[in-house]
Amino acid sequence: MFTGNIRVKICEAADLRLTDCMTRYVGVAGVGKGQQDQTLDPYVSLDLDEVHWNKTQPKQKTLTPVWNEWFEHEVAGAVQLGLKIFHDSPVGNDDFVADATVPFEEICADNQTHADIWVDLEPQGKLHVVIELKWAEPEDGNIRPREFRERQGFNRRRGAMRRRVHQVNGHKFMATFLRQPTFCSHCRDFIWGLGKQGYQCQVCTCVIHKRCHQSVVTRCPGSKSIETTSEEPSVKGSGQQRFNVNVPHRFSVHSYKRFTFCDHCGSLLYGLIRQGLQCEVCNMNVHKRCQKNVANNCGIDVKQLSEILTAMGIRPQDEPGKRKKKSISEPSKLPTSASASVSVPGSISEIEELGTMKDEELRLRIEAQRIMELKMKDRCPEEEQDTRPTARTLDTDLDMVLGGKKLGLDDFNFIKVLGKGSFGKVMLAELKGTDEVYAVKVLKKDVILQDDDVECTMTERRILALAAHHPFLTALHSCFQTKDRLFFVMEYVHGGDLMFQIQKARKFTEPRARFYAAEVTLALQFLHKNGVIYRDLKLDNILLDSEGHCKIADFGMCKEGIRESITTTTFCGTPDYIAPELLQDIDG
Repeated sequence: MFTGNIRVKICEAADLRLTDCMTRYVGVAGVGKGQQDQTLDPYVSLDLDEVHWNKTQPKQKTLTPVWNEWFEHEVAGAVQLGLKIFHDSPVGNDDFVADATVPFEEICADNQTHADIWVDLEPQGKLHVVIELKWAEPEDGNIRPREFRERQGFNRRRGAMRRRVHQVNGHKFMATFLRQPTFCSHCRDFIWGLGKQGYQCQVCTCVIHKRCHQSVVTRCPGSKSIETTSEEPSVKGSGQQRFNVNVPHRFSVHSYKRFTFCDHCGSLLYGLIRQGLQCEVCNMNVHKRCQKNVANNCGIDVKQLSEILTAMGIRPQDEPGKRKKKSISEPSKLPTSASASVSVPGSISEIEELGTMKDEELRLRIEAQRIMELKMKDRCPEEEQDTRPTARTLDTDLDMVLGGKKLGLDDFNFIKVLGKGSFGKVMLAELKGTDEVYAVKVLKKDVILQDDDVECTMTERRILALAAHHPFLTALHSCFQTKDRLFFVMEYVHGGDLMFQIQKARKFTEPRARFYAAEVTLALQFLHKNGVIYRDLKLDNILLDSEGHCKIADFGMCKEGIRESITTTTFCGTPDYIAPELLQDIDG
């Protein structure tokens, strides 16, 4: 592991080419149709231990781009440097071109601090980089700790998206929007959904469920083999066992009398006659364009093979340099199954971990609940206040939460929907047996998993608990979960937002504007004091309570751990409120 200052110079790339996934459809955005016109607008995305760091400027219409750009960063405990090349597409998501991983242990061999190397890219090409390392002094305690990826935001406010590459057995899987009905090449089931329904390998174009991507046992035919062997696929276990299958298919042209789907890319075999190829032995059906990308697994039930290998404790081989991530949260030390180097999007176990809490988080939640109770007492009649028990100590509350009954869905009466979004909805709910009403934020687990937002959801919950210590921030009362949803119970602020107020008043008077600005400033200063930056400040997110005081809501775009000289470079927020210089990518 490396701790210190790293400087990386991205010099140039050579021998780049379009992937089969890019040329699969006619008229790829930004790429010419003719062979001589097939050029790229490439840029390099840099990451440290799968945490996005920075990227170069795109170069226009070339397969041999030259950048000569320097990047510098302070790291702690870094293991590997990731280099990914994308095509800057004018429409939709940027297309994957190639990638490589440079472990720091190779650079630091023989105590080297400077490396001028050509890195072999997968599936094709080379990248020239210069890496300079400066180890931190032992007494230097101000090194920025490593963190998880930046907040990507919900679909309705995402300014710029980074697409994650999941690498399994040489495959480069990325979440993909499927243009037509498609079947999974692993389990043969239909891929349901409206958004990015499945994963597609950017090299061999095979399509699978998100839940199946870690179970793929066939090695990608288009990847550069780590070991010089002609046997594929390969599967390794923890004990370095090896299982190899190399049985080629015997394809011949075939005419289908009914609708048939490709067993590799999952899409329809179109045409009237001679639509595709069929294996004479195992009856596998594929497009003619997919033949070269089909693994040599004739007669093998890959789903059953994967289940058997999993039962034996043998897992598919990951890329070199992969490792398990540490938990993001230093204060709470929360365990999360999303800490694996490649998450399993279909697994509910990741979200189930959201319900587990350590004592420190329980204390934060209980303190927030006590503050909420004090606020509710102010709204109750005096005679009712006298009959209430005195405030309990924090330790007593903690014991009650650990040993007593937790709140659940059956403890609330849901009255109406306050708002909807891509994440789910916010509902007005009444706590049964009381007159207390709360705003309950309902999050869909499948949406959280699909967007890789597990850590961001945990961050939002921690900040909501922290917000209970300040009067101008919306506070968390409690939280619970069901099989498919998460519930954040927050105080109900029913005075509307400032967007509604300014549309009603047309223009705020100067004293009124100063009053709102002062309260918002105090709230932001409190967050900054606790190492949190709020990155989606707008009139829609500033609410008014019954007394006309401001309360900032929606902490989904916040970032923790920002103190002193530590900065962040993520492009996020609501486009209507982002500075024009950021939208135009102007440095300054």
